[in-house]
Amino acid sequence: MTEPNGGPAVWQGGTVWLTGLPSAGKTTLALGLAERLRADGHRVQVLDGDELRAALSAELGFSKEDRDTNVRRVGYVAGLLAAHGVTVLAPVIAPYAVSRAAVRDLHAARGVPYLEVHVATSVETCADRDVKGLYAKQAAGDLRGLTGVDDPYEAPVDPDLRLATEELTVEESIQRLRALLTERGLS
Repeated sequence: MTEPNGGPAVWQGGTVWLTGLPSAGKTTLALGLAERLRADGHRVQVLDGDELRAALSAELGFSKEDRDTNVRRVGYVAGLLAAHGVTVLAPVIAPYAVSRAAVRDLHAARGVPYLEVHVATSVETCADRDVKGLYAKQAAGDLRGLTGVDDPYEAPVDPDLRLATEELTVEESIQRLRALLTERGLS
């Protein structure tokens, strides 16, 4: 896409926070959406929760306070990028509503769009997928504090979009995400 003056299109940045249980499909959806947005000329950055935890929060554990700190750090980075015209896709569990609200508030204070997307997948389906083997480790007693199993997950009450991934294909979910971005002027 080009502007009327013949230059490249300049898109408004914003953050799309994909929250949900481990193995819900957050990263799969973020990567699929990123591919489509890049093909249309968007500047896109996927801020994968696991990668950022290792890079920015390696000293943190998994207590409620440490999880909150990690989410706020990711939110800060997302806000910086989004303020500079990048569409940020953040597939991050972010189990606590207060942490997600703090990230939303940070974006609002900067005047940066923020969309919360709940990748709503049952714990049973997530355990069947078990992409990283976390549910098996928890069942074997080798892991404690697994979000949604023996640590709380506070599902969003009123997200901008809720994707029931057990009822939707990956492609249908990505289409709904893209429609939300278009509706909100981010695509």
